[in-house]
Amino acid sequence: MKELDANEIIAHVVQTLSLKVTQKGGQVENRLEAIDPFINADEMHFTNIIFNLMDNAVKYRRDDVPLHLIVSTWNKGDCFFICIEDNGIGISREDTNRIFERFYRVDKSHSKETGGTGLGLAIVKHGAILHEAEIRVESVLGSGTKI
Repeated sequence: MKELDANEIIAHVVQTLSLKVTQKGGQVENRLEAIDPFINADEMHFTNIIFNLMDNAVKYRRDDVPLHLIVSTWNKGDCFFICIEDNGIGISREDTNRIFERFYRVDKSHSKETGGTGLGLAIVKHGAILHEAEIRVESVLGSGTKI
């Protein structure tokens, strides 16, 4: 664990995934507005958390609209917040309670298309716990997800 500029790391992940997003006809919007972006974190694990969340947005995009991915940071009090929001396929209310379980997959038929084992969000949750952070999900099936 060391002090890191979270905005800088997130911007790097956005840059890495931007080509993939634009190749799929989408766009990424950066709103890295945290005035104090410094966090105490493990760089590799923090980077993987952001990458997994953004990559899921790409994997679970809707076919009928271009992907619009918004990545935001801000401060409130002495807290640092990150939001990754998409206009993808969304997650049902019942499934949002289980998506951080190991091997849980919302749509088993989707797994052949996207690959994966159902471990990505379990790893994200574990990483958040190790960093003493909270992770919350808001999603509407068919409209998108905010994490």
